[in-house]
Amino acid sequence: MAGRPVDHQRRAELLDAVVDYTVEHGFADLTWRPVAAALGVSTNTLVHHFGTKEQMFEAILGRLRARILVDTHEAPDRPPDLATAARAVWTRTSAPARGAEFRLFFAVYGRALQAPRQFAEFLEHVVADWMNALCAAQGPDADQETARRRATLVIATLRGLLLDLLATGDRDRVDDAAEAFLASLDN
Repeated sequence: MAGRPVDHQRRAELLDAVVDYTVEHGFADLTWRPVAAALGVSTNTLVHHFGTKEQMFEAILGRLRARILVDTHEAPDRPPDLATAARAVWTRTSAPARGAEFRLFFAVYGRALQAPRQFAEFLEHVVADWMNALCAAQGPDADQETARRRATLVIATLRGLLLDLLATGDRDRVDDAAEAFLASLDN
């Protein structure tokens, strides 16, 4: 007897809700019952849509990655420009409304560094996604080695600034440092 097929639209809705729950509560103690209770569904519903807890966790990381990846893409109507792209990334990632999401991002990042096999896919994409977008922002004629070096500097600097902002809450100081860095890209 075959089980009922997964409704992919419902799964996507549940996944967004599970990601929101995880952003708010963290993932260290992520278990079926509290998630199901918070979403107003049964644990069987979650198992039906996600399979195992590990599969649900992989889906959470995938959706979190997709949400964060949006932050690296500049509006298509603007010409390629690393400074403009980096400024847009900083504006979106440092927005107060995104704080909880990026706290989860950094928590996963730290855990992934301790368990690289378990988080191999996350680690494979955590830099590559931003790298690709920021290299593309430099235009098709940019020297690829230089573009990668500049994109690496932007990624490391913006993530460091974002981590500082999340840890200290000192928006004025961190925004001032971010502005100084972003202005240096205009040169």
